[in-house]
Amino acid sequence: MRELIRRRVFQEVAEYNARTPEVFQGLVQPRDTERVLNGYALRTPRRIDPEEQTELALAAFAGNGFLLLVGDRQLTEFDEEIELGLGVEVTFLKLVALVGG
Repeated sequence: MRELIRRRVFQEVAEYNARTPEVFQGLVQPRDTERVLNGYALRTPRRIDPEEQTELALAAFAGNGFLLLVGDRQLTEFDEEIELGLGVEVTFLKLVALVGG
């Protein structure tokens, strides 16, 4: 499962670094950014380090920042092995606090 998170993060960082738009839209907030509508704005334009971002994502998962569902099963352990067959749906479910609640 750790590898699944790493691949997701590396893909979204690679897409961001190839275009370097103003807002990063990823699973977790990079360091030195500000939360904005639909993503995170970098205070100073730069490339994002995929290794650092992976560490942030793993920490967020450990702190219940998002859930990982494979098929109809929720994964809870980093070193849990999973089999991804053809057509298996993988869902990263980001948990967001409600405003005013």
